[in-house]
Amino acid sequence: MISHCNITTCQTTIRVRYYEVDRQNTVHHSVFARYFEMGRTELLRINGCDYKTLEDSGLALVIAQLECRFRSPAHYDDELLLTTSTGKVDRVRLEHLYNLQRIEDKQVIAEGRTILVHVDQKGVLKPLPGIFAPER
Repeated sequence: MISHCNITTCQTTIRVRYYEVDRQNTVHHSVFARYFEMGRTELLRINGCDYKTLEDSGLALVIAQLECRFRSPAHYDDELLLTTSTGKVDRVRLEHLYNLQRIEDKQVIAEGRTILVHVDQKGVLKPLPGIFAPER
């Protein structure tokens, strides 16, 4: 297990795949939650951990809130840059902020936010472990 998540921002390149677009050749709205998850996963990974390790240690992070503001459409084969940042962290909530841009023209495609919470095996809310607390 990692001692602390010191890195608070990462960037992930995503190429839009054919199965992610609708009949108008536009990325379907449901795909953005997956893109955001990719960003959170990479942010955790560059901090030296992964979800499997956390879950194996008994830590379950679940999405309590998901927001997405769509700014411009993305299309099949667009190359996108997702910037994922850690936002507010308190005793029970871990916020992530997302900015998704098309690389070619820097057009903002979407902006988002998630709040994760830690629950036990019965779904009862628990305090976040210290690895997510801001360093003092």
